[in-house]
Amino acid sequence: MAKKSFLGFVSDQFRRLPPVVQADLKGKTVLVVGANTGLGFGAAEHFARMGAGKLILACRNEEKGEAAIKREVKRSNWMFKAELWIVDLAEFSSVKAIVARAEKYLERLDILLLNAAISPGLNSPYSSTTDGWEKSLQVNNISSSLLALLLLPRMLDTAKQFNTIPRIVIVSSEVHFWTSFEDKVFESPNAFELLSSEAYCTSRMLQARYYHTKLLNVFFARALGSRLKDQPIIVNNINPGFCKSKLFRDISSIRLKVFKSILARSVEEGSRQLVWAAVGVPEGNGHSMEDLQGAYVHQSRVEEPSDFVIGEEGKKREDKLWADLVSVLEKIEPRVKDAVQQLR
Repeated sequence: MAKKSFLGFVSDQFRRLPPVVQADLKGKTVLVVGANTGLGFGAAEHFARMGAGKLILACRNEEKGEAAIKREVKRSNWMFKAELWIVDLAEFSSVKAIVARAEKYLERLDILLLNAAISPGLNSPYSSTTDGWEKSLQVNNISSSLLALLLLPRMLDTAKQFNTIPRIVIVSSEVHFWTSFEDKVFESPNAFELLSSEAYCTSRMLQARYYHTKLLNVFFARALGSRLKDQPIIVNNINPGFCKSKLFRDISSIRLKVFKSILARSVEEGSRQLVWAAVGVPEGNGHSMEDLQGAYVHQSRVEEPSDFVIGEEGKKREDKLWADLVSVLEKIEPRVKDAVQQLR
């Protein structure tokens, strides 16, 4: 099923990456979710240097977000452009609140970078949010998708009003190559409700949960991208590679620490990939901007995702997941229905 071997992964980790791509972001608005540290903050630094007119760092923790801005102010003078907005993807009410703020205060939204994610520890017990969903599924998938769809009307308005092509970038991972879902997930009344249930989330399933959420990211980008093919907006998902970020900070594995010290690339290198997905232009091999729609991006180029995602069977899975996700999201926020209708 997967086409990415472990040796291929190792080879990619040692491959030299090109410098960060450059773009003129003067007057444009960029919103980075999960921006107080790691890849998100690194990407925000690059966007600021490109002259972003408004740069919003959306963070869960106000204290850490403010500390990040203050820390950077001491090193440079660009962070005066940044605004700290609070959003906790583990709470749907928080997602709705940041959308309401965006609708009130943002005249335009050109780049939405969905970078926030969590990974359960190797032996972590089942954990649900106050909204009743398995926590990593809500943070990595349901809330991120809710935020994207609720901000979509503002981004479509931006495209028309300012004659530009906004982008939604979803941070995924090459680990999606190394997992799949059982048939019963697609045979269930609602795939997301099954994946979230405590009965389904055995210890074995939770160990693979991060992989599963990244696979769902790929499916979502493809599903949304196919529905945006006639609209002036691009959605894609990016693999930043294995980086020295704080994603796995709650996993106290000696093996992982050794693996990280040998293979992980720097956060700055990984952040370049996020920036490429947000502003880069495909070059060579007959690629065009249209190829970015719904694409899986790896090392500054469009690549084919896992075999589980593509082909006739992959499309059936994609459509099932899309329908089930929209059903869930419409119950959380009825306005999702209006956003989805704009895609038809």
